[in-house]
Amino acid sequence: MNLNSLNGIEMEDSADTRPILIVPYMWIGDFVRGHTVVRVLKQRWPNRPVDLLVTPLCAPLVDYMPGVRAGVVWNLPRSRLALAKQRGLAAELRARGYGTALVLPRTWKAAIAPALAGIPERVGFFGEARFGLINRMRWGEKALPRFIDKNAALALPNSTPLPPEWPVPQLVVPPEETAHWRQAGGLGTGPAVALGPGSVGASKRWTYYPEAARLLIERGLDVWVVGGPGEKTLAQEIVSATGGKARDLTGTDLRNGILAMAAASVAISNDSGLMHIAAAIGTPTMGIFGPTSPYLWAPLNGLAATVLQTKSKLSCQPCQRTVCTMNDHRCMRDIAAAEVADIAQRVMAQSSVR
Repeated sequence: MNLNSLNGIEMEDSADTRPILIVPYMWIGDFVRGHTVVRVLKQRWPNRPVDLLVTPLCAPLVDYMPGVRAGVVWNLPRSRLALAKQRGLAAELRARGYGTALVLPRTWKAAIAPALAGIPERVGFFGEARFGLINRMRWGEKALPRFIDKNAALALPNSTPLPPEWPVPQLVVPPEETAHWRQAGGLGTGPAVALGPGSVGASKRWTYYPEAARLLIERGLDVWVVGGPGEKTLAQEIVSATGGKARDLTGTDLRNGILAMAAASVAISNDSGLMHIAAAIGTPTMGIFGPTSPYLWAPLNGLAATVLQTKSKLSCQPCQRTVCTMNDHRCMRDIAAAEVADIAQRVMAQSSVR
């Protein structure tokens, strides 16, 4: 996509070198999708450095994002205001001399540090009466259909029509890094399927990963289970179902998950951050959807396969709920393990001939 040719948007002052700060959403998948905002800004102002505020959890992602100068690593607690930490962050931002801050979340708390730092232009949508904290207020967020539209619109001049397509997120992982990672972990060089069985919210979790892993291993594929420490129990169930042949790669370091998704031949994931990571890397990715809408939440990069319950659409879909409250989770229960394993093999065969 070339913004210069869409909707009359032109590259702005190439002599402008004031750095820009993006305050993104800090959930892993949302953070990955925030790279689209980086790409729009770099097309609009190619010579303005772009930094991202980032939590320690998401920090490894910044190393693989083209166009990002640096991540400002800071851990603000979710449950309280933490004014002392906000003042410390503001001092760090002030020292970096930002000319513009894009505050993607609509919360009051997200805008405090950029305001305390005195960043001259603080752009964000109206939310929680942030008058004064946001001094370039935008309106009309609720009229924008998708999460990416709400975020990337802030990178455009005010009242600019949205382009028909946004630049997709990118994560660029050097092949030598994945090769070293596989060697260090004793993971061999054969084709592997990376499974992402976790998600925020139990309703988004497909429950037949153990059976699918067993089928994939019987067909001669390596299987890796990827996720954070919260997925350790799920990983142990999968490893047990395969007689110890699947590898548990869950842990606290997100870089490990990034490299697993980069090294895999195909990724199978619920609607989760790992799905967005794999798709942004370019790994053929299968997304399993039940309570959430692929239109709203699938990666912009596109999926190799969108796996849905297909016998009949349920009246409750998409409910967007974190816990199923009706129809006994049929939107996920009716997706068979054999179906997912078959699709994975087809995806691998198609990607190998490209």
